[in-house]
Amino acid sequence: MTQVNTAARTVLVTNDDGIQSPGLHALAARARDHGFEVIVAAPARESSGSSASITAVEDEGRIRIERRELPGLDGVEAFAVHGTPGFISMIASHGAFGPVPGIVLSGVNRGANVGTVILHSGTVGAALTAGSNGARALAVSLDTGINPERLEWGVAADAAIGLMDFLLEHPAGTVLNLNVPNRPGTPSYREASLASFGIVQTVLAERGQQHVRLSISDTEEVAEEGTDFALLTEGFAPVTALQAINTEALKGTLPDRAEESDRRRSAGEDEREPAGQG
Repeated sequence: MTQVNTAARTVLVTNDDGIQSPGLHALAARARDHGFEVIVAAPARESSGSSASITAVEDEGRIRIERRELPGLDGVEAFAVHGTPGFISMIASHGAFGPVPGIVLSGVNRGANVGTVILHSGTVGAALTAGSNGARALAVSLDTGINPERLEWGVAADAAIGLMDFLLEHPAGTVLNLNVPNRPGTPSYREASLASFGIVQTVLAERGQQHVRLSISDTEEVAEEGTDFALLTEGFAPVTALQAINTEALKGTLPDRAEESDRRRSAGEDEREPAGQG
């Protein structure tokens, strides 16, 4: 196993499905059994779709945090936080739960997080927030579909832990997104780009005078070859490197506001002159 310092082996396990999620428990247990110092901190209630939001419920300026005992995780400190996954990841980087984690594991999420719509995922948002604050991070999701017959949490957790040495070989700030098929066995990893759409589609089912109603269904789009969506469909476990914040060169030349201001000032003087002579 890769040799790293103690701080790098401190792992925060969080999610957006809430503190009671079996996927969270499975991931934390595997990390502990792999020799990491594990701290669990997850939303007190489900926070799916919260992206990297850092909102929380305040009570006289304080955020409520409750200690919990989780099944199968004796000896692991666990906290239910009345805040979003991104908020939890952010405050963890400031020592809110003890030692600052060198790694943040976010998941196991119920449902795949693929394509450009991962922008909205609280699971991915927690990982990206961790990366922005100098930790290595891995978001992991299980492709459950809408009505799964069974949930292979252990398979997903094992796949996440199988990437830990690989993650530790990368510099601090690295963020990976892993999706795992919901089937028994050990899936092979594949590097993937993001598909241009997600695993499910949201449509406007109804629009009234003072309301809208949405519906969700499996997407019928055909994924591009080599994308996370396509590889997941083929039974692989796609891995995508993400960047929380990125820039690119602007196209063209920015307007010269100084010239525009001079032009408007000149136009204003011209408009005032006739009034002053009247």
